[in-house]
Amino acid sequence: MTTTTLAVLACLVLVWAVGSGALQRREITGPLVFVAAGALLANDAWGLVPLDVETGAVHTLAELALALVLFGDAVRIDLRALRSTAALPARLLLLGLPLTLLAGTGAALLLLTDLPWELALFVAAALAPTDAALSSQVITDTRVPTRLRVALNVESGLNDGLSTPVVTLAIALAGVSLGVGSLERHGLGGAALEMLVALGIGAGVGAAGAWGLALSSRRGWAAGGALRIGTLATGIAAFALAVAADGNGFVAAFVGGLVFGLVTDREQCETHRTTELVELGGELMTLVVWFMFGAALVPMAVEHASFATVGYAVASLTVVRLLPVGAALLGYRIPARDVLFLGWFGPRGLASVVFALLALEQLGEGPVVTSAVATVATTVLLSVVLHGVTAGPAASAYARGGPEHPSSPEARGSYLN
Repeated sequence: MTTTTLAVLACLVLVWAVGSGALQRREITGPLVFVAAGALLANDAWGLVPLDVETGAVHTLAELALALVLFGDAVRIDLRALRSTAALPARLLLLGLPLTLLAGTGAALLLLTDLPWELALFVAAALAPTDAALSSQVITDTRVPTRLRVALNVESGLNDGLSTPVVTLAIALAGVSLGVGSLERHGLGGAALEMLVALGIGAGVGAAGAWGLALSSRRGWAAGGALRIGTLATGIAAFALAVAADGNGFVAAFVGGLVFGLVTDREQCETHRTTELVELGGELMTLVVWFMFGAALVPMAVEHASFATVGYAVASLTVVRLLPVGAALLGYRIPARDVLFLGWFGPRGLASVVFALLALEQLGEGPVVTSAVATVATTVLLSVVLHGVTAGPAASAYARGGPEHPSSPEARGSYLN
């Protein structure tokens, strides 16, 4: 990245910071602005800003940005309060996610006929996880019932980690099929070990970081601002240590945030605003990733646009998400508008971008691989636009109509605002 590109990015961030509130009130989100800026200013064809997007560097930046977003979102979850509403995210993860993988693979085989089944599985798995960052507008909007916001937050935090083994296996299978890879260490045993390593490291680092920072705060050991730096370091350490130990870094970051929030005194955490740097750092890095996405992957999506890729993108954001969510919530006694809300607000974002870049790194840029990645990029691009412009109106609908009250005691008790 040149100094010219850095200057343009800094100016874009400054302009966004100045006008973000006014733009968001008009349903113009940060990801939308930076994707458009990257596509217009830094594309290879006629972009004015020289940007050499190396896949490895963008991949690392995207992974770290996603880890910080997951850690920060998890810290805000109150695990004690979650127990009364855990059934909803559990259904979305344990039933909805596998059904989404099946539906997405079937739709890819039906619509993307040029792809081998291994890459069809990759496309479905890369687009199965939802994005906590793109969901933030509804997750933080108190007009939406609490249990829906918590369900989306927990689902977004864990489903990318659960999808990662499937993505890894699909890429490995595609590598064998294309003659560019092998199946070493990609079995179910390896995936289970990755999850166990991530759970252990995430919980350990989260607990140690929270305990150490709390002790430092009580004893007055920390200098001004150091608690915020320590919280940021805890999130990065959970992710990086898990990756270094061949674990799932995303699961480690999310679990680390959950444990950090559980151990930390929430009142004191708010007083010192210890998570502020994590949230701001994650948001800043995310905006940069969206700029690079616009520069590198949006042109690929445009170049390979077809009825098949656009049709799959539309299907992925609608029936491939809505039908599994509806099936997962059968018998749960939840209002139909809540089912539609949960089904629609499954935006695809950073995790899908990370998986697309991983496929390019490991499989190269052959025609079928490029087609699969372009399909993922098209879906993410549509998601950035459609979910961004509908978040505000959807929350307003809850504010106008007020919460519905289903008949079950569990559902009645979970409608908290």
